[in-house]
Amino acid sequence: MQGELTWSDRVKIITVITIDVHKRDVVATLVKRKVESNVDFKWQSQLKFYWNVEDQFASIPICDFSTIYSFESVGNCGRLVITPLTDRCYVTLTVALRLLLGGAPAGPAGTGKTEATKDLARGLGIPCYVFNCSDLMNYQTVGDIFKGLTQVGAWGCFDEFDRIEIEFLSVITSQVRCILDAAMLNAVPANRPRNTKHYLREPLLQRWVC
Repeated sequence: MQGELTWSDRVKIITVITIDVHKRDVVATLVKRKVESNVDFKWQSQLKFYWNVEDQFASIPICDFSTIYSFESVGNCGRLVITPLTDRCYVTLTVALRLLLGGAPAGPAGTGKTEATKDLARGLGIPCYVFNCSDLMNYQTVGDIFKGLTQVGAWGCFDEFDRIEIEFLSVITSQVRCILDAAMLNAVPANRPRNTKHYLREPLLQRWVC
C-alpha cells in the first residue's frame, strides 16, 4: 500500500485488506467464544464460499440459505467495510431470499442501507441496480423496471420508495406479488419450462433457491 501503485491496483488491494480484516475479526470472535462446531450460529451467519471441483461451481451457504455464485462482473469498485450490523443485515436479507421474499431495510438516511444491499449482491456475484424513486414514477414505469430485472435475474434497490404517489402503490404491490409468486413456483425445478433445463445439470438445478 505504501508503494507506487496504479489506481486500479490500489482499489483491489484495499478490497482484499477490507475483507481480510473482517475475516480476522470473525476468527478472533470464534476463538474468543470457543466455537468448536460448524453448526454454531456465529459460524453459520457468515458468507462462506465452497468450490465444487466436480461440477465447477461455487456454493455460498449462510444460515439456512444456500445459492450458487453467479459470476457477474461487478467491476473494480471496492467493498463496503463489514461491521457486525452488516453481518446481521446479510442474515436477514438471505433468510428473506430463502423464503422467496424481498427485503426492506429501514433506518435514518446515510446509515448504509443501500450500500449493504449492494455489497451483499457483490458477494453473491449478482448484478444490483439502484433506482431513486420520485413522484413522477407510476406503475407503468416501475413495471418496466420489474420486467428488466426479472429477465436478467438482477436485484433492484428502490431508494425513497415512499415518494411514489400513493395511488400507484396498490398496483405496484400487485406487480411485486406476481414476481414473488412466479419465483416461488419456479423454485421447484419440475415446474420450470423444458427449454430452461439445459443451462444447468439436474443436480445443480436442485441447488437453486431463487
